[in-house]
Amino acid sequence: MLSYEHALETLLAAAQPPVRRESLTTHLALGRVLAVPVCATLNVPPADNSAMDGYALRLDDVKAGSVLAISQRIPAGSSPQPLRPGTVARIFTGAPIPAGADAVVMQEKCVADDADVRIEHAPKSGENIRRAGEDIAIGAEVLPAGTRLGAAHMGLLASIGVAQVEVFVPLRVAVFFTGDELVMPGAPLGPGQIYNSNRYVLHGLLGALGCAVTDLGIIPDDLAATRAALRAAAADHDLVLTCGGVSVGEEDHVKAAVQAEGALDTWKVAIKPGKPFALGRVADTPFIGLPGNPVSSFATFLMLAQPYIRRRQGEAEVLPRPLAVRADFAWPKAGPVREFLRVRCNAAGGLDLYPKQGSGVLSSCAWADGFVSNPPGQVIQPGDTVAFIPFGGAL
Repeated sequence: MLSYEHALETLLAAAQPPVRRESLTTHLALGRVLAVPVCATLNVPPADNSAMDGYALRLDDVKAGSVLAISQRIPAGSSPQPLRPGTVARIFTGAPIPAGADAVVMQEKCVADDADVRIEHAPKSGENIRRAGEDIAIGAEVLPAGTRLGAAHMGLLASIGVAQVEVFVPLRVAVFFTGDELVMPGAPLGPGQIYNSNRYVLHGLLGALGCAVTDLGIIPDDLAATRAALRAAAADHDLVLTCGGVSVGEEDHVKAAVQAEGALDTWKVAIKPGKPFALGRVADTPFIGLPGNPVSSFATFLMLAQPYIRRRQGEAEVLPRPLAVRADFAWPKAGPVREFLRVRCNAAGGLDLYPKQGSGVLSSCAWADGFVSNPPGQVIQPGDTVAFIPFGGAL
């Protein structure tokens, strides 16, 4: 069997970066991936400004207890006059610092009337002044290419006046599901039938990644039908993704169909859940086949397919980032493969384990916050530090 690390390395090596780009209004770019770096064309803040409501003054004019005249009032968005020696300026948060002032004393440390103010604090040079370019300096790279844009990124771009961004076009993914036993919710279940939960899980996961999804539905357990579905999926798509049928059973037709329509490399990955996994192509379109068990499909998507898809979308940072967290549970039996245990953060700062870890227990995924990535041969005792991989925004 392939180790998880080898499988992930092979997948990412096969992930060709995107080439199609488009320009979007910044406020519509949430979740999209930058195609080019963004550099600042101005300083943020653009000028020295006050971090507090208070009084701008010259250090040479003041000591604790000094009483000075108020010579001007400076609200945010105004253009102040140079500060006259021996006076202070009433100033508000975000307002530009007048020439000559070298500190701002917050209003809580002053006693003022209409004309004068007594300074009850001896300020230091630069106190409560935000300097021009303190956040972002002109010419600095603000966001590199390959950044998936979140809400904070969009605000950052707006802060430097970026109205349009160059982003990669969403990955076009065609999906279908195999199994005569599958029925869609809303229809009655016949003997031996189950509802197709994988369809909803994968739609949610692909949607969270910003993919453009084409759903070809449930394909019968028939070789000709599977080949026809693959040909339809490969047309005008960047990736074909299937769920089920990649094992070696007599009714698992996906393997033979992909081999007939392109090429297939089936893997047994040393992970639990999710051992069967397939990578190949249909004609010239890349293909990924996930196992049909609900938790196996969920785990292999997050830990293998998702990094591949993110790299195909142009993202730079795609590898899972484990956190060192305390286990508040025992896992006394060391398995021979890497195990992805469904866990949830508790109020004490540790991790609780879902009591049922079977590959068909989808409730474990809905309950959990993430996986513990447990290496082969590793037992876990309460209090041990484990590698926790949060599900994050993928759900």
